[in-house]
Amino acid sequence: MVAMSSKAAKPNDLEKLFVSRANERDIEGLLQLYEMDAIVETADGELFVGSDTLRRLFTRYAAGRPALSKSRQLASLTSGDLAMTASVHSNGDVSVEVARRQPNGSWRWVIDRFSIGKLERNLPKLPYWLP
Repeated sequence: MVAMSSKAAKPNDLEKLFVSRANERDIEGLLQLYEMDAIVETADGELFVGSDTLRRLFTRYAAGRPALSKSRQLASLTSGDLAMTASVHSNGDVSVEVARRQPNGSWRWVIDRFSIGKLERNLPKLPYWLP
C-alpha cells in the first residue's frame, strides 16, 4: 500500500492515494494528486478547473462523508511523461484519468473524469482493455 504522505511513484498509485485521502477527508492531500490547472468532471457532468474549484469540490465531498472502497484498477498506459489510468468502482462506474510525470519523477493527474459510464454485466463483448 502507498503511504498517505507519499507521492505517486507510478500512475496507478494516484487512485490508491485518492481513496485513502478521501476516506481521511484530507482535502489538501487530495489536491496534491492534481496539477494546479487540472480539470475534473464529476459523474453528474460538473466541471471543476484548477486548485480553487477542486478545493470546493473536495470540501463538498468531505461534508457528505461517503466512504470510498478500493476500486479495480486497469493497467495504466504510459507514453513518455503521460499516462492514462482507469478504474472500475464498486458501483460499476468506470473512471478515466490522464496523469503527467512531474520533474521530481512523481505523477499527478491533469484530467480526471469520474465516470465514463457503467460496466454492465452481460455485455456481448467488452473492449479488450476492460476486465
